[in-house]
Amino acid sequence: MKKILLLPHGTSGDVFPFIWLGRLLKQHGHGVTLIAARAFESACVRAGVDFMPLARDDFDEMLSHPGLFKIIEATQVAHGYAGRATGDYAAAIELWMARNGQPDLMLAPMTCFGARLIREKHGIPLVTVHAYPLLVNSAHAPPLFIPAFRWLRWLPLALRRLVLSGPNPFDRYAHPHVQKACDDHGVPAPQSLRWEWWDSPDGVLALFPSWYAPPQPDWPRNLLQWDYPLEDLSQEETLPPALKTFLETGDKPVLFTAGTGHRHARDFFETALQLVTQNQFRAVFVTRDLNQLPASLPASVQAVEYAPFSQLLPHVAAFVHHGGMGTVAQCLAAGVPQLIVPMAHDQFDNADRVERLGVGLNLGTRGFNLKRAMPLLKRCLEDSGIRQRAAACAERMRQRPDTEKLERWLVQRCKGTETQSQSINE
Repeated sequence: MKKILLLPHGTSGDVFPFIWLGRLLKQHGHGVTLIAARAFESACVRAGVDFMPLARDDFDEMLSHPGLFKIIEATQVAHGYAGRATGDYAAAIELWMARNGQPDLMLAPMTCFGARLIREKHGIPLVTVHAYPLLVNSAHAPPLFIPAFRWLRWLPLALRRLVLSGPNPFDRYAHPHVQKACDDHGVPAPQSLRWEWWDSPDGVLALFPSWYAPPQPDWPRNLLQWDYPLEDLSQEETLPPALKTFLETGDKPVLFTAGTGHRHARDFFETALQLVTQNQFRAVFVTRDLNQLPASLPASVQAVEYAPFSQLLPHVAAFVHHGGMGTVAQCLAAGVPQLIVPMAHDQFDNADRVERLGVGLNLGTRGFNLKRAMPLLKRCLEDSGIRQRAAACAERMRQRPDTEKLERWLVQRCKGTETQSQSINE
């Protein structure tokens, strides 16, 4: 049995893949503890994964920031939060170690800089987990950080490499906080988070399939590409009774969400209501904060705080959403056409990939109004090509890889275990 720490950082879409990893590793007899913001304690406990909260937790403050889902401010807010959390994660890991001894392995996204700090300080192996392609940088296939980055794909490869080697927001907004945490722990700080601390030398795990993001020549050589986790707590959650009744008593509705962590989505839901009332569609609105919904919803619209998408999506006609990786993956698994309204972070890149797959459409948040969104939503509902390609993706996703191979690969990275470099196509 190995002792393994899971160290996710971010919102539900960032944490749920680690809950899936926790389930997998526990099934194979390993001791697993997930360390994160206290907001995720209930989800971990219900999933049977041991949980330890961060002592200092400004997660709620981050979610409340109005700039978190705005294209310009989002980078500063999210990266600043990641930098400030460096010392908190490092302190939590060392507290766990004081009680349990050294872990054999840590799994964390590259935004959990505290995990990398502990690797450098104590020599504990670390696997960097990328839950979406945006963070696997490649000059051969530049990810779409923002819509304007499309021009980068038109440049010669040498110029693309030059542009991507330039200043990056992590060094601007997160590095000062990482520097302080490194100083506190007596660990030499990296000159650049992008070039020195992005991917762990011990291993990199990409949790998305090759048909969604084909491997590139400049990806890390120690990277294992896997499949979507598809974790949504469906083993513990069921559809609310009122929602279940609603789904059973009428035509398939259109599903809308701006992301479970989005607390400033009033405009999104106002437009959603206009779309469904204008077309006399039935609809389901999903948001953790029901206060941001229009004051009065018709009987044709059902609003819920949470519902497992794997249970809900088979009952809907189309899904209008923000483009988070977990939501995109659930749509692909269900074969549901998507209209993505990306707002920030990895959402532009995910929306672009969905559109290139031909299983959905993409509309920027500034253009998400009745006039521009209505014809796109109707295409999602009526275009047989989109629906056929979405169904083909769902069929492809039924062929899930054997998780024993993933477990073996992770164990090979544990402390004291002989490791081998694995190719991205292994």
